[in-house]
Amino acid sequence: MKTIVIKYTACLVLFVSFLFSCKDLTQLNVNPNGVQPETVNPNLVMPTVLTETGKALVNLGFQDIAGVVQHTQKDAWFSGHNDYDWGGDQSWTAYYDLLRNNDLLYQRSVALNMEFQQGVALVMKSMLFGLITDLWGDAPYTNALKGEQGGADFITPKYDSQEVIYAGILADLDKANTLLSKPKAAYSSIVESADVYYAGDPAKWQKLANSLKLRYLMRISAKQPDVAKAGIEKIVATPAQYPIIDDASADATMAYVGNNSGDAWPSNSVFDISGSNYRRIKMCSTLLKPMQATSDPRLALWAKKVEIPLVVDPKLPAGTDKITNGIRYLSPDKVGTTPIDTDPNYVGLPPSASQLPSGYNFNPTPGQTSVNPHVSYLNEIYTQAKGPLLKARLVSAAEVQFILAEAAQKGWAAGDAKTRYEAAVKASLTAWGVTSSYNAFIAQKGVAYDGTLAQIMGQKWIASWTSATEAWFDYRRTGLPALTAGPVAKRKVLPLRFYYMRDELNLNKTNSGVAIEKLETTANSQADGKNSAWSKQWLVQGTGKPW
Repeated sequence: MKTIVIKYTACLVLFVSFLFSCKDLTQLNVNPNGVQPETVNPNLVMPTVLTETGKALVNLGFQDIAGVVQHTQKDAWFSGHNDYDWGGDQSWTAYYDLLRNNDLLYQRSVALNMEFQQGVALVMKSMLFGLITDLWGDAPYTNALKGEQGGADFITPKYDSQEVIYAGILADLDKANTLLSKPKAAYSSIVESADVYYAGDPAKWQKLANSLKLRYLMRISAKQPDVAKAGIEKIVATPAQYPIIDDASADATMAYVGNNSGDAWPSNSVFDISGSNYRRIKMCSTLLKPMQATSDPRLALWAKKVEIPLVVDPKLPAGTDKITNGIRYLSPDKVGTTPIDTDPNYVGLPPSASQLPSGYNFNPTPGQTSVNPHVSYLNEIYTQAKGPLLKARLVSAAEVQFILAEAAQKGWAAGDAKTRYEAAVKASLTAWGVTSSYNAFIAQKGVAYDGTLAQIMGQKWIASWTSATEAWFDYRRTGLPALTAGPVAKRKVLPLRFYYMRDELNLNKTNSGVAIEKLETTANSQADGKNSAWSKQWLVQGTGKPW
């Protein structure tokens, strides 16, 4: 019996081996649990591109870039956020990974003649390449995403100039505008659930394409004013052909789902049980004070009042430091010359003010895990994993109207500057659910239109809360608002760009070296060499901005 079993087993093994030896090896390499790129439906790729792009933008605009433009400061693990201590390894790999997925979305959409998906892919390509060149400068563009073709030109691609990249972006957005110009019923294979921004609405995607075009036209306005002027005026003059996001209901946003740490708002304390990500972020006084001075209705949505206000009372006996009825009373000798903020409602952290920001305003428990009752935390909505206001905000009606207000203020045919400015402020308040406060807010001194670019850019800076990358790029282009670096920042002025990462310098040495040589060194970049956060890209070279 034992002999029979052995013989049977041996025959079975030989049969199976023969069976597999006759199969095409390419068939054996097919993943039975996945979808091959050559056959994937574009609607399966779209959600990844959209959600990961939304998350990437929040991770910039709510994190370290919010520190650069002084929306927020951190009181623990703060050096990158507050002081621009970025080192030299800021990677663009994640953005190019997204672009590879997006290129698959586009190529499959072309193969299947799915025009809606093609248009979406071109919009996302423009947004992502725009972000890369905005952050770093010259970058792989024409030969990017072609590594599978082999050859040095694609494996170690050349860097295109910012001028070439922006021109390519504008051309792609024109193409997207045409692809997205049909009624929804004219498109095949739209899956609404795959589109986490607009639920498959081509009209809103068309508005996003043209709104992005306004963004990038204004971006190049100091270097190519004639191109920017003509492009913006054409969009404004032909709204039927080039519709834009002109109402907050068409804002390009992505709500957080909040099912796990990967799709929840980044400062949530639902999945971050320690609460550290929330606890260490505070409103920056640079943003808080002008909002408080104008009774900005958005402030209460973004920040909490201090838990325990401070009062310095010269009538108190020397050495007094006591809490009574929820207020901490200090005698003047206890304070001495230490900076203190005794506002009873809101207190922000000053920008890059101290090597120990957790000790600010007489915090009794300074340190990495401190809880400071004398400084304003963010509103408690930011402890949640999801919520109606917890969104990635990619492009908004407020941004679009501020762009047009700036264009009109330059004297371009973009409408009335005052009307555009007021529409921008109203759109921002509407997006945050406080439209009813608009009439009182816009009438206040400091908010009522005064005809200056400084006011337009100042209100735009405020409206970019959680989307601070745009505020940074605007500051770099205009020098507004007039932000100054704090006393312990890495340099005495704000940075202008990200460093090219070390891997790129090593693996694509020749091409990255050419790009670095084209950067303009400044007095503030000399300690780093040309590949510095304080070197100037083409975009600001020769403009005298921002410093």
